[in-house]
Amino acid sequence: MKIIRVTKECERAGAYYVRIQAMARKYHITLDAEFDANDGEKCNYILALDDDFPVATCRWFGIDEKSAEIGRVVVLPEYRGKHLGQSVVSEAEKWMHEQGFEKAVVSSRVGVEDFYKKLGYRFNECGKAHNVTFQCVYMEKIL
Repeated sequence: MKIIRVTKECERAGAYYVRIQAMARKYHITLDAEFDANDGEKCNYILALDDDFPVATCRWFGIDEKSAEIGRVVVLPEYRGKHLGQSVVSEAEKWMHEQGFEKAVVSSRVGVEDFYKKLGYRFNECGKAHNVTFQCVYMEKIL
């Protein structure tokens, strides 16, 4: 397995592929809901590859001078249990820290908060929210 920081359009397409296969299809999420204004060239993506095949991803983007948001952490079902979600989040956190961000924020789907807790994230004061598709909770971690 190789974890990369996406720098090319074909790699971003790989990140999108993982999201469509593992989330959009499973939960019947429309493309308009899955791909929002935060996606595209201004967003940063991490991609896990099995040889050249994309198998896991996440994205991140700055939300203010000190904080950045990690989201769309997705692993193809047949690759779950191999710590790839942890690996892509860890690489995103390193990249964020290198760019001068001090805090990572996630909007976690209710039911998967334990994944983020194991990575050191804690609930913040915002509590629960509803995004387009899922009930979510806000969590954060000092980098």
